[in-house]
Amino acid sequence: MSKKEEKSQDLLEALCCNDVELYRLLTRHLYVDPTVATLKSDLKIFTEQAEKSINEGNYREAIDKYQLAVDKAIFDATQNPGDKDRYVAVIKDLASKTANVTKKLKEELEKEGLVDYASSLERRITDYRFMSERIDDVIKTASLFYIERLEELKAGEMKEAREKERYEAVREEEREDEKERETAKARRGERKKMGRDERREAEREHRRKEQSEKEKREARQKERETTQIEEDKKQLEEDEKREARRKERRETRPT
Repeated sequence: MSKKEEKSQDLLEALCCNDVELYRLLTRHLYVDPTVATLKSDLKIFTEQAEKSINEGNYREAIDKYQLAVDKAIFDATQNPGDKDRYVAVIKDLASKTANVTKKLKEELEKEGLVDYASSLERRITDYRFMSERIDDVIKTASLFYIERLEELKAGEMKEAREKERYEAVREEEREDEKERETAKARRGERKKMGRDERREAEREHRRKEQSEKEKREARQKERETTQIEEDKKQLEEDEKREARRKERRETRPT
């Protein structure tokens, strides 16, 4: 299991509190990365594919398509709270259809003598019935889960962008330093061709430029340090605000 998956499971477990059945159900139906849901096909396509599979007698494929539809419907419900009633009806309908086709597959397997496999499907049938009975808690918990996951992903993207910006700034300074070294080397070569007096004046000018360049480097270093302190402070404030919002939301979780 990846760290991302472990983190999402820890979050979901906290939101479900001690509701083991709700937690177990949602681990099978929530996206670890909510942004993936936006790339999925719409409900109509999944439903049509499931119905086509049923007509062809391919119950396993129909179950898979219906589950994709259920997962997408739950996500869409969390993103459209003003349309909750419609999504509740949609999810209940999909849950019922998935339970029915799962029952058909179970009966088919029993006829084939695959009793153990058939028995394992009874749990899924029970899960979809549970989903319909606890639909409000399902949507509410999923909503809290997706809000926090999307916030975490956004914070991660912002942090990555800041790190990339700092990296580019360091690379730019390295290029400037290299350019200064090449310029200094070229000036040394030019001085060797000069007469004594001219070379002495050129060396004085070289020292002035070196001092100026040193001051510029020190100023850039100080600016980077100040920027880093400000960014660390900003990151801490963002983390504290996010944790406060998370605590507030968790206090409203289903009991």
